[in-house]
Amino acid sequence: MARLAGVSPAVVSYVLNDSHPVSSGTRQKVEAAIEQLGYRPNVLARSLATARSHTLGLLLPDSSNSFFAQLAAAVENAALEAGLVVLLGNGADDTERELGYVRTFLDRRVDGVIAVPGGEFERGWREISAARVPAVSLDRLPSDLDLPSVVVDNVGGGRAATEHLIEHGRARIACITGPREMSSAIGRAEGWRGALRDAGRAAPTERLRHRAFTAEGGYAAALELLEREPGIDGIFVASDLQGVGVMRALADHGRQAGRDIAVVSFDGTALSEYTTPRLTTVSQPYDRLAGEVVRMLVVLIGDPVRDRSEMHLVLPTTLVTRGSCGCSDYEGRLAA
Repeated sequence: MARLAGVSPAVVSYVLNDSHPVSSGTRQKVEAAIEQLGYRPNVLARSLATARSHTLGLLLPDSSNSFFAQLAAAVENAALEAGLVVLLGNGADDTERELGYVRTFLDRRVDGVIAVPGGEFERGWREISAARVPAVSLDRLPSDLDLPSVVVDNVGGGRAATEHLIEHGRARIACITGPREMSSAIGRAEGWRGALRDAGRAAPTERLRHRAFTAEGGYAAALELLEREPGIDGIFVASDLQGVGVMRALADHGRQAGRDIAVVSFDGTALSEYTTPRLTTVSQPYDRLAGEVVRMLVVLIGDPVRDRSEMHLVLPTTLVTRGSCGCSDYEGRLAA
C-alpha cells in the first residue's frame, strides 16, 4: 500500500490511525491506495497494539421493553458518533445472566460498560471494577455504590404527573410503580406522595401498587385497584408499558381513561402515541441521556484515575399532555 501511494509505511500508519498530521494531498494518495486495494484494517491487531477495542458493552434488563429498546437505539447512535461500537446484553432481570454478560464484555476487552441492571448487580460492578474497566450506571442508581451515573429526575417527574392529575380535579389518585427495590420506581412513587402531601391530600398505601415494569404488571395492578379502591378517579403509572396494561384494565371494566379515571404515565416512548385515548406521559430525554452517558464514559476511558465521586448527572423530564388525563387527544402540549 505504501508503495502504491508513494509514501513510507509510517505515513500509511499515520493516516490509518489518525495519529499524526498529514497533508491533504498525501492523505488523498493513501486513501486512494486503500480503496484500490480494498484494504480493511485488522481491528483485533489494532486493539492489541493500542489496548483499545473501540467497543462498549451495554447491559439492559429487558431489550423487548419499549423504553429500553428506544434507549438502546439512542445509545448506539451516540456511540457511533464517538467512533465506538456497542455490544448489547439482555440481562432479562436475572442476576446470573447479567453476570455472564459482564464476563463476556470483559473477555471481549470492551473499553467501557454502560449498565441498566435489573437483578442484584453488586457482583457485576465488583468484577468490572477489578478489571479496571470504566463503567457508568444508566437510568438506575445502584444502592450503596458510588458509581458514575446518568438518570432522570424521577421524583420531579412523578410530582409533575400527580400535580397534573390534581389540576384536573381528581381527588383520589392512585400510583402504580415498579419493583420496591428499584431506584426509579421508588423516586416516582416519592414524587406522587410529595405532590399529594403538598396539596393536602392523603397518599394511603392502599392506593400504591408495586409491580413489574410490564403491561401485564400494570394490568394486574389496575384490576386490583379497581376492585379494592373503586372510588379512585386518577392513576399515576410509572411506565408507559404499565400504562398500556392500565388502559386495557379500564376498558375491561367499562371505564374510559380521561373521563372516568384520568391516567398519566412515565417514559414518553413511541408506544404512548398509539393507545386510545393517547397516553399523557412524563417524557424522558432519550438522546440527551444517551449522549451524556457516552460522553461520561469516554472521559473515564481517557482518564482512568479521574475522581468519579461527583460524576452523577440528573436530567429533567417533560410532561406531554394528551387524552388519557382529560386533555385534548389531538394536540399534545409540553409542560416543563
